[in-house]
Amino acid sequence: FFFQTDVEICLIDGSCKSPVERFWNGNNTIYVLQKAQHHEESDPVEESNPDDALDVSELVPKEGSGPMALPVTRARQLNSLYAMVQNPNMAHLKIRELVVLPPLWIRCDGSDPQHTYWLGAEPLKVGHKITGISLYTVTCDGPTADKTCLANLEELKTEHKTRHHSSTVMTKGFAQYELLRAPSIEDTIGDSESNIYVDMTWNTVDKVLETPPLTSAATLNIMLESGDPGSPVYRVYRELQFLLALSEGLKTGVTEWPEPLESESAVELVQEFLTDLKRKMAGYCTSGDGNETEKIKSDTAAVDSSMTSIFSERGDLDFAEQLWCKMRSVSSYQEVVECLTLIIKSLACGDIQPWIHQGSSSLLSKLVQQSYHGKIETVSLSGITPIQMLLEVGLDKMKKDYVSFFTGQELATLTYLDYFISTSVDLQEQVHRVQKLHHMLEIMVSSTVLLHLKHENLYLLTQICMKYYKENPLNEKHVFQLPIRPALVKNFYQNGHPEIWKVDISSGHGPKEVKTTWQVSTNPPFEHMTSNNTGLFSDSTVKGSHEERMYFITLAQCSQVLF
Repeated sequence: FFFQTDVEICLIDGSCKSPVERFWNGNNTIYVLQKAQHHEESDPVEESNPDDALDVSELVPKEGSGPMALPVTRARQLNSLYAMVQNPNMAHLKIRELVVLPPLWIRCDGSDPQHTYWLGAEPLKVGHKITGISLYTVTCDGPTADKTCLANLEELKTEHKTRHHSSTVMTKGFAQYELLRAPSIEDTIGDSESNIYVDMTWNTVDKVLETPPLTSAATLNIMLESGDPGSPVYRVYRELQFLLALSEGLKTGVTEWPEPLESESAVELVQEFLTDLKRKMAGYCTSGDGNETEKIKSDTAAVDSSMTSIFSERGDLDFAEQLWCKMRSVSSYQEVVECLTLIIKSLACGDIQPWIHQGSSSLLSKLVQQSYHGKIETVSLSGITPIQMLLEVGLDKMKKDYVSFFTGQELATLTYLDYFISTSVDLQEQVHRVQKLHHMLEIMVSSTVLLHLKHENLYLLTQICMKYYKENPLNEKHVFQLPIRPALVKNFYQNGHPEIWKVDISSGHGPKEVKTTWQVSTNPPFEHMTSNNTGLFSDSTVKGSHEERMYFITLAQCSQVLF
C-alpha cells in the first residue's frame, strides 16, 4: 500500500526470499519500503487510512517491473519516524498502545557520498517491552578491479571493536563458487538459467578472500533446466517432448507435431516391424534373431555411448514399447491412424502373437491380450482415440525407462517410485509426474558426469528431489540443495574465483549481538541498484584468465540505541 504518495510498503513474510538475507539473518516478517510505482488502475491516497481493510494482494510488489529506490534523505526521514513510534518515551505522540512492529528495511538510491543502498531498523525487546532499536546501514561501491579498495580484515575488526566497545570478536566466512554454467548450456539455450554452485561457510577467517578450508560446511545448489542438446539424455528429452505434444493434443484437440525423431516414415517402420513378426511366426526367419535386441536398442537408443553405463536403453522392450519407438516419427494425425490400423488388423487376423509386459494398462496392450484368445474388440479409430492410444503406450514405456534407471542405479526402490508411476490418476497428471521423473534424471546424470558425485551423494540427492516432487508441481527453477564434503568439489573451487565472498564480524550474544559484514561479489548485490553492469564478467574472466576481475564491494554495519 502507499504512504504519502511517494512510498510503497511491501510486507514480506518468512516464507518468501528476503531481499536482505545476506546482511540480516532474521527470518520473521519484515516491511520493505521503496519508491512508489503508480499504475493507471491504482488510486493512491494522500495517506493510507489505518482502519481500511487491506487485501493480501496489496501487500506484495507489482509484477512486471523491478523495485525502485527512494532518495537517501527520504529514507533517513522514514527510518527516524519508525524509530520514534517504537520509542516508548515519545509521550507527546499520544500512542495509546505501543505495538512492536516488524523490522523495517528501506531501499535507497545510493545518492549519498557513502553510496547507501539499504537502511534498516529493528526493535530490541525484553519480553514484550521495547528497550531500544538496532539501526542498519548497507553501502556498496563498484564495480572495480582496484585491489586497493579491498578491505584489510584486521582494520575491519578494529573498526568493529571501536564502534561497539567490544574486546573480542568472532569471524565467520562465506563463499559461493559457480561449478557449472556449462558451455553447452550457454551456447545452445539462450534463455537457460541452469546453474550448479556451492555455498561454503567456515568459522575463524584469517584474511580477506581466503580459500575456504576443507573443514568448511558445504552445500551444493543445483538448478537445472531440461533440454540441453549437449546432455547425454537429450534424446530422452526429445522423446518426452513428443509425449507432451500428444498430451497437449488430447487436452486441446490440436496437436503440434514436433520434429520426427526418425528420418524414415512411421508407417513404413511399423509395416516393416509387423512383416518381420509375421515371418517369425511362420518360421521363415532363421537368421538375425541374435541381432534383434541390438536392432531394437539401435532404433531406440536414448543416450550416446559415453553414458551407456549410466542410462542405457532397456533390452526388454515389449511389443507395444517397440511400436512406440517406431511411431515416434509420426508427423500427422492421419499417420497415427494408419499405423494403428495396420497393427489392429494384424492382431485381429492372428498374423502375429506378440508378448507384452504384465501389468501394462494401455488399450493396445489389452487388444494384444485379447488376440491370444482369437478375438479382439472393435476400436473406432476416430476423434481423440488414436492420440490417446499412442499416449498410453508412450507413458507405459517411459515410466519403465525411468524406473529402470533409478532402481538399476540403486537410487530408489519401486515402492518409493510408486507415486510417479501410479495409474490411479488421469492421463494428464500421469504425464506431469513423468516430467518430474525426467527432471530428476537430468539432475542425476549431470551430477554424475559433470561433478562425478558418488553413489551416496546421488542417493541422498534423489531422495531430496523425490520428496520435493511428491509435494510440489514441476518447477525447473527450483534450487535443490545437497550437503556435501568440500573435498568432493575442491578441484572446482580451490583454483577458481568466488562469485561471492563475505566475512561476518560479530560480538555480543542474543539480542545484544552486533555484526559487521564485508562482501565482494561479481554481480550487483541488490536488484534496485541503478548499475548496468550485471553480467559484466565473461566466461574467460570468471574461469580465471589474465583479465582483471571486477567486484562490487558491500559493507553492512549495525548500531544499537537504547531507549
